[in-house]
Amino acid sequence: MASSVRGVVSMAKGEPVSVETVLVPDPGPGEVVVSVEACGVCHTDLHYREGGIGDDFPYLLGHEAAGTVARVGPNVSAVAPGDFVVLNWRAVCGECRACRRGRPWYCFATHNAAQPMTLADGTPLSPALGIGAFVEETLVADGQCTKVDPRADPKAVGLLGCGVMAGLGAAMLTGEVERGDSVAVFGCGGVGCAAVAGAVLAGAARVIAVDVDPKKLAGAESFGATHTVDASALDPVEAIRELTGGFGADVCIEAVGNAKVMEQAFYARDLAGTLVQVGVPTPEMRIDLPMIDFFGRGGRLKPSWYGDCLPSRDFPLLVDLYLQGRLDLDRFVSETIALDEVESAFAKMQRGEVLRSVVVLSR
Repeated sequence: MASSVRGVVSMAKGEPVSVETVLVPDPGPGEVVVSVEACGVCHTDLHYREGGIGDDFPYLLGHEAAGTVARVGPNVSAVAPGDFVVLNWRAVCGECRACRRGRPWYCFATHNAAQPMTLADGTPLSPALGIGAFVEETLVADGQCTKVDPRADPKAVGLLGCGVMAGLGAAMLTGEVERGDSVAVFGCGGVGCAAVAGAVLAGAARVIAVDVDPKKLAGAESFGATHTVDASALDPVEAIRELTGGFGADVCIEAVGNAKVMEQAFYARDLAGTLVQVGVPTPEMRIDLPMIDFFGRGGRLKPSWYGDCLPSRDFPLLVDLYLQGRLDLDRFVSETIALDEVESAFAKMQRGEVLRSVVVLSR
């Protein structure tokens, strides 16, 4: 029998979100119902509300979440009721061409729950990133649940579900930062600060944070940035070269999603250096680079999808590092809020006042 819960729904493009009654069906084969304990407010949720990702309204928003497995359907073996899990939107299929070639972090056919959650009148809901977690309970595919140490704070580790993992992975996995590298991170919001933290974890000798907001630069320093560059006052390319002996950084990470910033990151690399783009651009954005510069500077230009993470491999490790005090996920949590405060949290996020607002539901 379906359960009736409260959830945050975007009913129409550009309209304020509202708390609605959501019906969650009993889990079917390969499905799991999770009691959500905490869920971060991510830019992606705002993009859904603004119609920037699709027009399949109404959307059940929220995806950066942790909680406890409440019920499981048939053929579920990886998790059981009572397990503490972090939700992910990369439930790998094991069968697509990427999975078969041993690259499941690129999986091209990830799984979602087959049954829809609905409004009280039966209207099907489109769950954000196949999850929909601004809700007291959510229905997901079993592969979207990654079991982690239950001692972890759901407010912190739920953020691995999207933005924090994207930034950590941009440095550690996509960028392959190594011990002694120099790294420049362009944009010091939540994803950028996570990239700073990832570079530090990977052993980078020099981590340069670039932003136009002094508060964000100070935040990046708290995550381990060794140097900061105020791009509103200095040419960031020249400043990074000065900080790296005139050469440029080994790895530059673009965490804004802006063509001009990407161009700066391209030229701020050392010869044969790596550029990682983890900031999400809008469809109309373009970048124009002379081919001779693309060829002559060498190196790699790499988009980063979800930080190239494999949740089953990476989430438990990162949660262990968090519990050991080696990865400060608590620092990303700027405030905790209730379900009916998500709309105001969007406004704070747009004004750059928070790294993450986190909706707390239970525990």
